[in-house]
Amino acid sequence: MAPATSTQTAAHPQQPVGAESAPQAKPACCPYFHQAVELIGRRWTGAIVEILMQGGSLRFSTIASAVPDLSDRMLSDRLKELESYALVERTVFPGPPVRVQYALTQKGLELSPALRELGRWARRWLGTSA
Repeated sequence: MAPATSTQTAAHPQQPVGAESAPQAKPACCPYFHQAVELIGRRWTGAIVEILMQGGSLRFSTIASAVPDLSDRMLSDRLKELESYALVERTVFPGPPVRVQYALTQKGLELSPALRELGRWARRWLGTSA
């Protein structure tokens, strides 16, 4: 058996010296982090938020045309869900014709740094060279 190095003990070869006295915390998922990831990670939701970050206040048809293969029903459902979390606000302009536009709220806009980083990561690691 090889002698223990300065970062290992004989009893626990993978633990640093002095680590045996410190209890190791078990990993735990923050419930708020989990809820946020589940919300933004739902199918089409991230893409809808990305389009609203790029375009500001947009009409339903503009969002629908910006996200390929997104059905009107799914877009409507996701916008209602984002509105229920106060991430998106819906504004109705009286007509005729009546116009409806969607925009991110301040709460929704504060997702911008996190989603920009996710986009940067995706381009680096999921791009064509991945």
